[in-house]
Amino acid sequence: MNILPLPTRRDEAFRYSDMDALAGAWPVAVETIIVAKDSNHSLDIINTAPESDVFTRHIHLTLLSGARSTIHILNAGGRLGRIVLDVTLHEHSDVYLYAVQLGGGAQTVELITTITHAEPNAMSNQQVRSILAGNATGSYLGKVAVARDAQATDSVQSVKAMLLDRTATANAKPELEIYADDVKCAHGCAIGELDPMGLFYLAARGIAPADAKKLMLQAFIASVFEGAPDEGMLTEAALKKLGELV
Repeated sequence: MNILPLPTRRDEAFRYSDMDALAGAWPVAVETIIVAKDSNHSLDIINTAPESDVFTRHIHLTLLSGARSTIHILNAGGRLGRIVLDVTLHEHSDVYLYAVQLGGGAQTVELITTITHAEPNAMSNQQVRSILAGNATGSYLGKVAVARDAQATDSVQSVKAMLLDRTATANAKPELEIYADDVKCAHGCAIGELDPMGLFYLAARGIAPADAKKLMLQAFIASVFEGAPDEGMLTEAALKKLGELV
């Protein structure tokens, strides 16, 4: 059996990863999911592994004609938390990805996505929110590839990251590769810090600074898990991690 060699940082998908941690979990098995024609699929991924562990998942998801998939992700655990999603969309299929990444200490959390619009009239929507503290590194590398005949493609990438400490790092690379000419594709990225005026406003109303930070951070990720099958579990785990970061 041939085992794939461990990648290097020359590979764009591994540029910001913790390669020493990844070496202990390599190779990563690829999970294959095929969603049948005109059917609905949902997937929740919750990573709350201990910070000494390595959490890795690589999923290849194919949506046949008219299929719909909704994916919710909380990536908040492990020395390295790495989630890779490869999605192929056929005609009139839709994928919705909602992800939250939370990291503190020396953690590395990363989400790598490739959405391939292989046929016309497909839709993809990616919403990614990251909150990073300490010396943590959070990365989102997301590629949307539109094939030559995939007309009427509709794709959105919205990526936002919040840095709680100047020593934390956020990497974001939303990418579009378009070969069709009748498409609607957009991406946006913002990396920043908590609004000091917002914190002052809450403090002026008697809210302690730590509680004010928690409230603003909860608002930052509030809508991401709405409607998820494991919404309660996702939200509870995210709030617990936020409590550790603030």
